Amino acid sequence: MLPPADRAGDVGPYSAGEESPYADTTARIGAEWGERTETRTAWRNGHREKTMTTQAGDLELAIPKLRAGSFFPSLLEHRRRIDQALYAVVMEAYVHGVSTRSVDDLVHALGSDTGISKSEVSRICAGLDEQLDAFRARPLDHTRFPYVFLDATYVKARVDHQIVSQAVVIATGVTEDGGREVLGVMVGDSETEVFWTEFLRSLRERGLSGVRLVISDSHSGLVKAIRKVMIGAGWQRCRVHFVRNVFSVIPKGSAEMVAATIRTIFAQPTSDAVRAQLDTVADMLGRQFPKVKEMLLEAKEDLTAFADFPDQHWKKIQSTNPLERLNREIKRRSDVVQVFPNTAAVTRLATAVLVELHDEWIAFPRRYLSIESMDSLYPDSTTSLPGTAE
Repeated sequence: MLPPADRAGDVGPYSAGEESPYADTTARIGAEWGERTETRTAWRNGHREKTMTTQAGDLELAIPKLRAGSFFPSLLEHRRRIDQALYAVVMEAYVHGVSTRSVDDLVHALGSDTGISKSEVSRICAGLDEQLDAFRARPLDHTRFPYVFLDATYVKARVDHQIVSQAVVIATGVTEDGGREVLGVMVGDSETEVFWTEFLRSLRERGLSGVRLVISDSHSGLVKAIRKVMIGAGWQRCRVHFVRNVFSVIPKGSAEMVAATIRTIFAQPTSDAVRAQLDTVADMLGRQFPKVKEMLLEAKEDLTAFADFPDQHWKKIQSTNPLERLNREIKRRSDVVQVFPNTAAVTRLATAVLVELHDEWIAFPRRYLSIESMDSLYPDSTTSLPGTAE
């Protein structure tokens, strides 16, 4: 252990001319050991013990105390328990969904005798916030996004001392050259119109433009928000979610047959054939399931919105399937946590996961849609397409 500072007085075991190991303390109070100066601002008052974990193992330190005020050596970052290398390991493990117990084992393996607690993991990972906040707030005006996908997944978090379900809403977009980007993420209490409107307006304020089609589920709050904010853009109701809704009004034994019949709508070669097939399927299924016929006809315009776009894009813009991988990754890693301590922790993990996937799309670009097929979406590049409204 490093030798302690003096207890009550300002006397130490160091002879004149000998350099004190507490140079930071001297600079802080304006006087050496036993020195009487007009610049002195405080007196030494013993020490407090602190364990610092490094890659070389745990070090027991004696941190000088002052009679008045506080002091912490500049050599040690305030409230720091492990060095930067271990911080990076803990952050990386957290983002990849490693449990706290496994992180503790990992820290032990890297040389810490005392391990690491859940609260310490949370404090360390709070260091991610600055870069994650920057990602969520980054401008989106570098290109146009003709296709925008919206979806939500749910996790448990503690809010006002209660465990509640929190919606993690995600937006991704297809760029005008056929690439993909994560546009945004937000965590909230529910998928109400107010919540979705706030989220969509935040995208617009960051520069989202050129939107031709929004693909999402049919939550009433979400649809109303799309109609209100994304003026000039069409809306494609996710066909996968629609079929799941149909399952709720038919016997379980008929689900496979009904799903296969509905899928024929989306396998037609032309837009006219798509809409004609929907009418045909509605009549066929309506004989046995009147409710299904009603649902198909009511959703006709929204289910077939994709047919107004290049046929090379149809399979990619009929559903929110492109978001399924993102949702699965968030759920896989949040399941390790089970219950988040607060919504900030949910936002941190969800954003970290999305940043990782976004960077993968950018670093290893594989066109989601071909550049040639995208050209027809903006026939007049000098004309700005409808974007969004207040």
